[in-house]
Amino acid sequence: MKACQCILLLFSCQFLYTLALDCEVIPGTLKQIDVGLGLVGGVNNDNEVFLYLGNSFVRINGSLKHFTVGPAGVFGVSPANILFKFQSGSFRQIQGGLKQVDAGSEIVAGVTPIDHIFCVNKDANSNGPSGIIPWTQISGRLKYYSCGPYSCWGVNSQENVLLKRNVTGSACGGSAYFDIINGTLSMVEVATDGSVYGVDYQGSLLQRLGVSPSNPAGTGWQVIPVCPNRHKHVAFDLGRLWVICSDGSIRRCT
Repeated sequence: MKACQCILLLFSCQFLYTLALDCEVIPGTLKQIDVGLGLVGGVNNDNEVFLYLGNSFVRINGSLKHFTVGPAGVFGVSPANILFKFQSGSFRQIQGGLKQVDAGSEIVAGVTPIDHIFCVNKDANSNGPSGIIPWTQISGRLKYYSCGPYSCWGVNSQENVLLKRNVTGSACGGSAYFDIINGTLSMVEVATDGSVYGVDYQGSLLQRLGVSPSNPAGTGWQVIPVCPNRHKHVAFDLGRLWVICSDGSIRRCT
């Protein structure tokens, strides 16, 4: 009888846990998604670019393998690692060769095809696409880098998770060193409110708990089951979690 009660209790807890998020399937397929300031966009396996307008994803002109939107603007990276900024209704090429870019804070940051890390301060980014952009190189190597209001998080080729503290609009390089965070991830995203989410090599979706300006490293990881199988990509904005599943399907959760 006690064994039965334990099994029922475990099932009940798991059942409630899986229902913690209310998710809906959004028509379409994507391989990568980003959200910020109420805007949602992403790219599919054919490098076609989509924005979520009204109640559906609408294709826009451009060919990108990575898309980002946030306080720093709207940017994308082409299959040839050419960097673009969206201005005056179209993507315009700007200086820089990146494979992944992030605009989730006041700065622009990203990584090159050989995992070098670069960022641009707020004032330099505000000057527009013309002229030479004063990129700041950050010591270390990462395959994915994402920034929020007070810190940046990255993942290296060994899938170690690293944290850069004291990042500001006028000092995008932040502190001198990266902190190593427990756990492993394939990608990580920092939202405009500082929330941190990621996907590991097994396709599990995780959220970093306890993240705050006084404790940017947080306290631990929590698994969030959204997709029926594995997860591929994640982004968060304005109380909504956007998730790309391993089959490319899109889910929006609250």
